[in-house]
Amino acid sequence: MNYIIIIISAIFVNNIVLAKFLGVCPFIGVSNRVETAIGMTGAVTFVMVIATIVTYLLQHYILIPFGISFMQTITFILVIAALVQMVEIVLKKASPVLYQALGIFLPLITTNCAILGVAILAVQNDYNLIESVVFSIANAIGFGMALLLISGIREQLKLVDVPEPMKGVPIAFIVAGLLAMAFMGFTGIV
Repeated sequence: MNYIIIIISAIFVNNIVLAKFLGVCPFIGVSNRVETAIGMTGAVTFVMVIATIVTYLLQHYILIPFGISFMQTITFILVIAALVQMVEIVLKKASPVLYQALGIFLPLITTNCAILGVAILAVQNDYNLIESVVFSIANAIGFGMALLLISGIREQLKLVDVPEPMKGVPIAFIVAGLLAMAFMGFTGIV
């Protein structure tokens, strides 16, 4: 039952983008096309899950036993940076089209605060390893869902008459605000 609560909470109630406002840069920057959003979701999911596992192990088997928990943030950032470099190398070889489509936003996963936030929240919530993995997968699903929602809406907005000053990022922020308000309706479920 605890896992179901973690999943529902991470996807809907405490959505990493729409409730915690972490990962807004790729949320706005990569949400122009659904295909790009799907690729970014895959990359973020992979990095988020692996980073949570590695940071959990580092936290519980190195940082806490040696009394250097104050090094948590810098350690987690270094782990995430290394993982993003791995993803970048793999994408460049396996899917050059997706690599080109993600462009500058792929290296930005390194500084995506959603990934760091999930790793830190898993430790702060005192989850065990399996709960941490479930938490990171659920947050990745929530991130992907929010990204796909806004990218679909932004593709539809290209077909309607939006006032010139509102085109692009301004209307994306308005849509993001409306999505965040819609997700507030899930508050109190868990």
